[in-house]
Amino acid sequence: MKAVLQDLSLEELSALVLSAGEKAFRAKQIFEGLMQGKKLSELPIPYDLRAHLLETYEDEPVKIKETFLSKDGTKKYLFELSDGNLIEGVLMHYDYGNTQCVSTQVGCRMGCKFCASTLGGRVRDLTAGEILGEIAAVNRQEWGTLKERAVTNVVLMGSGEPFDNYANVVKFLRNLTAEGGLHVSARNISLSTSGLVPEMRRFAGENIPLNLTVSLHAVTDEERRRTMPIANKYTIAEILDACAYYFEKTGRRYIFEYSLIEGENADMVHAEALATLLKGRPCHVNLIRLNPVRERNLKGTDERTAQAFLKALTARGISATLRRSMGSDIGGACGQLRAKYISKEE
Repeated sequence: MKAVLQDLSLEELSALVLSAGEKAFRAKQIFEGLMQGKKLSELPIPYDLRAHLLETYEDEPVKIKETFLSKDGTKKYLFELSDGNLIEGVLMHYDYGNTQCVSTQVGCRMGCKFCASTLGGRVRDLTAGEILGEIAAVNRQEWGTLKERAVTNVVLMGSGEPFDNYANVVKFLRNLTAEGGLHVSARNISLSTSGLVPEMRRFAGENIPLNLTVSLHAVTDEERRRTMPIANKYTIAEILDACAYYFEKTGRRYIFEYSLIEGENADMVHAEALATLLKGRPCHVNLIRLNPVRERNLKGTDERTAQAFLKALTARGISATLRRSMGSDIGGACGQLRAKYISKEE
């Protein structure tokens, strides 16, 4: 596997181009072309420079292998990487724009019981350029440009734990928000973590004020340990302290994801406990009706229970919404498509 040219910032590309004896403006041509989702072999640059780069860098590090369309308009993408590994992503249409959910790792080692991404463990990290390549590929397929992007919002909620791939994810975010490229505002980016406390606190100082989202899914450490192994390492109290620190450093309120699991965390006792836990904090709760995973035995709640839980939170002064279920007919939950494809191939 060759290196990934999309890993490089515009400044790094400039240094690379100058070292090859070319003029500096070629770097901007390359950067803009790659951000448009073009292959290296498609870039409008001199033949000798293109041939020189192709000796070291992948022509197309991320390509769309298959696309699936849901009846609600959601699109699911199966991406193939240069080494043959598969990842997936989702494009969701909202009134305010189009949101792409990206993967940050091939597989995941967090072991959350409600997620298909963890079924085969973590295979490897994605590079910064591979993560960026997911967005560039979809933006191109959806006829987007750098000035009129088809992808307006980005969420790091696909396969993988972003903070378990910290350096690559931070570099990806810097390249994604950089001028001259896709230039997505940090305010239009959300990053979801299972609660890696040291990395949460470290990220607060990176000056990338995105929407920090934490997968909570429980009101006590004991309950959280039943579905999230990471809870054996970091407590809810430590997570709340890290969130408070993020707010102090960035001024951005944080979000908690809470999957409603039948018989586990979705009754009124849990709603009251969650409201008590979060009362007075600058946060928002995103309630999720669990997308069932065939290999797991957890079940989501019905609409009536979900609405009752939401009403109980808002009545107690907690900002909360119930996420609209999207793409369930095409395996919308992260990891489902990849797991199904690998199982079929085997």
